[in-house]
Amino acid sequence: MHDIRAVRADPAAFDAALARRGLAPVSAELLTLDSARRAAQTTAQEAQARRNALAREIGQGKRTGAGTSALEAEATELRSRMEMLDAEAKEAEAAQTRILEALPNLLDADVPEGADESANVVLHQQGEIPHLSFTPKQHFELGEALGGMDFATAAKLAGSRFTVLRGPLARLERAIGQWMLNLHVDEHGYTETVVPLLVNDSSMYGTGQLPKFAEDLFRTTDDRWLIPTAEVPLTNTVRDEIVPEASLPLRLAALSPCFRSEAGSAGRDTRGMIRQHQFSKVEMVSITTPGQSAEEHERMTRCAERVLTELGLTWRRIVLCAGDTGFGAAKTYDLEVWLPGQGAWREISSCSNCRDFQARRMNARFKPKEGKGNVFLHTLNGSGVAVGRALIAIMETHQQADGSIAIPPVLRPYMGGAEVIPAV
Repeated sequence: MHDIRAVRADPAAFDAALARRGLAPVSAELLTLDSARRAAQTTAQEAQARRNALAREIGQGKRTGAGTSALEAEATELRSRMEMLDAEAKEAEAAQTRILEALPNLLDADVPEGADESANVVLHQQGEIPHLSFTPKQHFELGEALGGMDFATAAKLAGSRFTVLRGPLARLERAIGQWMLNLHVDEHGYTETVVPLLVNDSSMYGTGQLPKFAEDLFRTTDDRWLIPTAEVPLTNTVRDEIVPEASLPLRLAALSPCFRSEAGSAGRDTRGMIRQHQFSKVEMVSITTPGQSAEEHERMTRCAERVLTELGLTWRRIVLCAGDTGFGAAKTYDLEVWLPGQGAWREISSCSNCRDFQARRMNARFKPKEGKGNVFLHTLNGSGVAVGRALIAIMETHQQADGSIAIPPVLRPYMGGAEVIPAV
């Protein structure tokens, strides 16, 4: 959400910020509605003041025996007028809110210009693209040959975009999630959190999924929503709260299943585990002050990068351009990993600074140590990382000529000491 006072202060700048995302100007419409709301409220306040005066006059008239019928008629008329004005103010405010809640976050000044992902900028690459001495296979070819990745059974059980994992691959997926969560908790200072997988409308609204992206979500018959990421419940833990500044930053992490309808992705990544309706992910969320959020964004991204380095993967950091930055983000770094089987870079983590965009939707504030009043928090979220995509990257990067998979050293303690998943 956006502060209407900022629109009033500089409507041209607000429209220019939206134009960076390819959106049409809306400040004139917003300010027309804002003026209508304020005018109705002002007139209603004036009417209320007159009614208060009339009440005193009527009381005085009744005490003295003077006629009050005209005064009472005026008071009745004013009451009807106030009800109408209140309805007008609420209607204008609701229309203003519908516009504001559908607008994306304003971008940081250093976000690159560009209409789509082709304008994203590579900032750093870690490792060289591996050149294997044999023709590398894609993860689903490896997984099916190992007997540990079963798409046919998953389709029988649930339909497309699901996977059944068995044996060593199932254990490897569990190992990846446990190791990543331990890393972020034990070495990066995040607090391990177990969150509900079902949330209410307010939680989805607070982090920006509703109302704009309802079609991307799964909804239950009792009007709850399956979480698309643990970002939703983790961030909403501070909804409607006033947090002491001394407790900031809050750093939370959760390993959870995630559920996405993948609306609009028909025909994309139809084979394998790249794009699933259900997957596991370690999510990092930071809640902090405006002065700390930029550095917290860098720190969070470095935490995700360490995961990829420890797993022996080749990766790169990208800053997303204006046209590719997500709805709630002011700035986003994507981490992409090289998949030898696909011969392509694929996203494996996304780390975003939302600044106060989500906090305004959630009414989440902090009380500064100095100064008066409460200030909106800044919220950040990042994948630390997606477990299924990490599994894919490990399989394709560490595959051997015979179809076996070398297990990265950091995961071997979680795999009973095994160094390789042998070919069948």
